[in-house]
Amino acid sequence: MPFANGTCFKPSVFTLIGIPGLESVQHWVGIPFFISFILATFGNALLVSIIRIEHSLHEPMYIFLAVLATTDLGLTFCITPKMLAIFWLQSREIHFDSCLIQMYFTHTFQCMESGILLAMAFDRYVAICEPLRHSAILTKKVLITIIMAVTIRASIIIIMCPLLIKLRLKHFRTTVIFHSYCEHMAVVKLAAENVRVNKAYGLFVAFSVLGFDVIFIFLSYAFIFQAVYKLPQKEARFKAFNTCTAHIFVFLQFYILTFFASFIHRFGFNVAPYVHILLSNLYLLVPPLLNPIVYGVKTKQIREGVIKIYVIKTNNAFYNFV
Repeated sequence: MPFANGTCFKPSVFTLIGIPGLESVQHWVGIPFFISFILATFGNALLVSIIRIEHSLHEPMYIFLAVLATTDLGLTFCITPKMLAIFWLQSREIHFDSCLIQMYFTHTFQCMESGILLAMAFDRYVAICEPLRHSAILTKKVLITIIMAVTIRASIIIIMCPLLIKLRLKHFRTTVIFHSYCEHMAVVKLAAENVRVNKAYGLFVAFSVLGFDVIFIFLSYAFIFQAVYKLPQKEARFKAFNTCTAHIFVFLQFYILTFFASFIHRFGFNVAPYVHILLSNLYLLVPPLLNPIVYGVKTKQIREGVIKIYVIKTNNAFYNFV
């Protein structure tokens, strides 16, 4: 219920603006986001299906890739439907608890994606630096343990973000969120109370998850490059390096967009709000779109799986028609 001074006590509903400054053209902005949503959904679902069906792809690299595609699907469905409802249907209101739930799952899937990228870098390190022990090191039990650890780490470390808002912040200056989804700092900034604990925990999550993962991914690829350049034959070096190019591209586009968006969010005071919000949307929605394309183009086994599924469906359709 609102007070005379403009603050609110436990607001039941927030209002999402969408993209501040672009409200009049948001219906046009929604078109490329809708197209990317369809392509990302189709691409990642196809990737998961191919890896599940093709027994030749039941290897650590492809299992991690399937988990990454599933994570991308979850991230896409957390954000895009509500965003398009804001852009096209003017459905701006979101319940307070629903906002915290969206915040939790959005950041959890983001944290999981970072963890899976680290796991994939470790897989490439073992495959290139310890090729004879690859199957002995990355056993089925180890794969399950890594995936469970990535999931549990993300679930536990992120849960405190919405909980601290729910338990600590009772008064808000406004219920209008200048964003297109419920992002942690976008909600925290609305509070009319001391938010140092919330901001500190947000930084702790960023450095303990993203910082930790980036350091170890860099170390993995440093050891990989060192091992590759020690190979005597040029063709062997090229083949070993080529197996990492897709991972490197996915790693770079994810973390560059993430750090750039986070830097502008915290320090870009002179940057127009719509630039920040667009970047925040892109760094969450571009990776799910590009990942299946990158791995589909660079991985021969996946290309062959796509062709095989397409041929089988075409033949079945032909025989049913006949």
